[in-house]
Amino acid sequence: MKSVEARLEALGLTLPPRLPVPPGVSLPFPWVSVRGDRVFVSGHGPQNDDGTLAGPFGQLGAEVSEQQGYGLARRTGLAILSSLQRELGDLDRIAAWCRVFGMVNSAPGFGRQPAVINGFSDLILELFGPDVGRHTRSAVGMAALPFGMAVEIEAELLIRP
Repeated sequence: MKSVEARLEALGLTLPPRLPVPPGVSLPFPWVSVRGDRVFVSGHGPQNDDGTLAGPFGQLGAEVSEQQGYGLARRTGLAILSSLQRELGDLDRIAAWCRVFGMVNSAPGFGRQPAVINGFSDLILELFGPDVGRHTRSAVGMAALPFGMAVEIEAELLIRP
């Protein structure tokens, strides 16, 4: 079976570099925390290929369309994979995606958060297959997210030594 990195390449996808932290912002936590065979991933947002936060920014159902939100959730998946690759050294160490928590910056009345976070889930299943990529998931609406992001996602995984 091809490695995750080979699948990324075959799909023409690249992982963004580390997110540059905006001036005056303090992030006193790691992006990825490994505890034995468990990995906890802090909330990530979508990133451009240069590592900056990706837009459009704002609320789904107002400034951002469902289709754009789906793409932003997919980009958030690439950002998470980038952080995991930096921490683990090899994405093939991932044994299972366990739990995903997707947050969608939602305008009043917008209720299609699961369809937005499918952008993330579809990417993970495409890259890791149904055995490793299968995960439980929540997709919830939020009144606001940091920096005006439309999507933020955190996750929990299992890894091989």
